[in-house]
Amino acid sequence: MATIRQAERIETDDGGMGYLQSLPRRVVTVYLPLLVFMIVLLFPFYWMTITAIKPNAEMTDYVNYNPFWVVHPTLQHIRYLLFETSYPGWLLNTIIISTAATFLSLLAAVLAAYAIERLRFSGARQVGLAVFLAYLVPPSILFIPLSLMVFNLGLYDTPFALILTYPTFLVPFCTWLLMGYFRSIPFELEECALIDGASRWQILTKIVLPLSVPGLISAGIFAFTLSWNEFIYALTFIQSSEKKTVPVGVLTELVRSDVYEWGALMAGALIGSLPVVVLYSFFVEHYVSSMTGAVKE
Repeated sequence: MATIRQAERIETDDGGMGYLQSLPRRVVTVYLPLLVFMIVLLFPFYWMTITAIKPNAEMTDYVNYNPFWVVHPTLQHIRYLLFETSYPGWLLNTIIISTAATFLSLLAAVLAAYAIERLRFSGARQVGLAVFLAYLVPPSILFIPLSLMVFNLGLYDTPFALILTYPTFLVPFCTWLLMGYFRSIPFELEECALIDGASRWQILTKIVLPLSVPGLISAGIFAFTLSWNEFIYALTFIQSSEKKTVPVGVLTELVRSDVYEWGALMAGALIGSLPVVVLYSFFVEHYVSSMTGAVKE
């Protein structure tokens, strides 16, 4: 009997998550790491929030006030940001540019990924690798030749300068991501559609794309996030204050010489991060499933 119990104990410890049955082990292996992860993840948002509603006196007086808490909250910084700066216009510009760049990038990535992964032409794998390697090229190298093209085409200081240049770094990764997702779709579905007389365009729009909705959402979230946070191109190609995006406008307009308006800066960063947070919260399940499907062979 003792031998049987010992064997069952060994089997429980070796297989599955049996070692988490003990409360101390759960605390050390699950709860404590999750707590640390949540603190690291949420602390920046907490710090931005308390700084955005903290009076200037509390920001500089660490003797009488706790830097991690607000004694007398105020909406002065948020009011200044929304009604005395061009922040609402920056926010609208960022939404328009990010949405348009994401749409163009997804359109190009879908066509490229389908051609590379489903048409089975010679050298498709090498082309796919080259597309991914293109994503590794730093934007700091690309923006010099791109700036010449923007000036020559007369797009400088217009939203189209960003809408047409953002896909240069969005399309490669979106294409690579969709290639992995298209690879997980059985080829038999296309073969049956071809036998029934369907064209390649009908197969793409009526079979492949409906089955690839999680992958499209994941690529869209990725492209939208990169477009929303992009700084180098927006700083280089946009000059007018009212046409700037949030990352550039907050930094260039709210920092004057050595004076940092920390309350307005943190309020702008907090409000600017909310659309991306909401986007991830709504589509997190599709995002995770697509990232899982993208690594299947």
